[in-house]
Amino acid sequence: MRVAALFLAAVALLGADIAKPEKKIEVRLKEVARLQGVRANQLLGYGMVVGLDGTGDKDQTKFTVQSLTNLMARQGLTVNPATVKVKNVAAVMVTAELPAFSRTGSRLDVTVSSTGDAKSLAGGILLMTALQGPDSLTYAVAQGPLLVGGFSASAGGASVTKNHPTVGRVPEGALIEREVGGNFNARATLRYSLMEEDFTTAMRVVHAINEELGEKLAQPLDSRTVELQIPKEYQGRAVELVARLENLTVQLQPKARVVVNERTGTVILGAEVRIGAVTIVQGGLSIMVSSTPLVSQPAPFSKGKTVTATKKDVAAVEEKLKTVTVEPGVSVGKLAEMLNGMGVSPRDMVAILQAIKEAGALQAELRVL
Repeated sequence: MRVAALFLAAVALLGADIAKPEKKIEVRLKEVARLQGVRANQLLGYGMVVGLDGTGDKDQTKFTVQSLTNLMARQGLTVNPATVKVKNVAAVMVTAELPAFSRTGSRLDVTVSSTGDAKSLAGGILLMTALQGPDSLTYAVAQGPLLVGGFSASAGGASVTKNHPTVGRVPEGALIEREVGGNFNARATLRYSLMEEDFTTAMRVVHAINEELGEKLAQPLDSRTVELQIPKEYQGRAVELVARLENLTVQLQPKARVVVNERTGTVILGAEVRIGAVTIVQGGLSIMVSSTPLVSQPAPFSKGKTVTATKKDVAAVEEKLKTVTVEPGVSVGKLAEMLNGMGVSPRDMVAILQAIKEAGALQAELRVL
């Protein structure tokens, strides 16, 4: 009896190993979806950088001269634009990102980029610049010394440049002056947008939310959007509801995808992508053309001329064909190992995968960058 029990236990373990389910991929809701209306806003401004060591815009940059004279006029100084030299001044565009729910008095990092022909912004100081949104309203004001992660030097007609000396940053250089309106807690509904559209993932998000709340309050609007009616007990407390839901686990169903970069010959393969039955025959034909210069000399005391000519030799070498037969259900990862064993180069692998896709044997999305 004991032997029989051990035998049955072994069979049970073997069967459990054979029927072992595939590994599930579970992530939190906030990693697969974003709340609509909770995002950053882009800000843009035009400003001036001063204090440069002769690396600013040249005299022919007219808008820099105009900006400088206008700035001095606002300070009560009248200057003739024709007499202004702008070697130490550069016109710049200032960009920043206003995070969601930013409040007045908070600070932002800004990026400063030259718009003229300045050689470098190193050592410069950004003058007070208004940063505006798409509605032309000012949301922040930027000012401060620049940090530039590059340099440019020249002498005697030679020059050397490292990184981008015409782009710099001002850490915490912008002060928020206006807030983006809106009361998040007053919302009656929440809408989640999936990072990547997928009907299955949308339904799983709906199921996870409804199961957590114990009511059917969430519904899918399409393959990317899920709408949630805020329960009565969370009316006016939307922040608490979002904090409760964003850590829910959702099971993902990754798409079968192969990403190919033709320029670098890089292939990123999903190991679970399967390939149908296919036979791959790969070979190459090398044609070599060589040229040999020749000189034809005339006979002595003749009136002939020396003539130059070129002798061309053409040779063709056909490489031995490489053949591999792929059984149905083989993963792309296994195919890559087989092709590497044949000595196939990455660029040839790109062409082979494209041909397999065209033949209908690759049941996956093929993205070519």
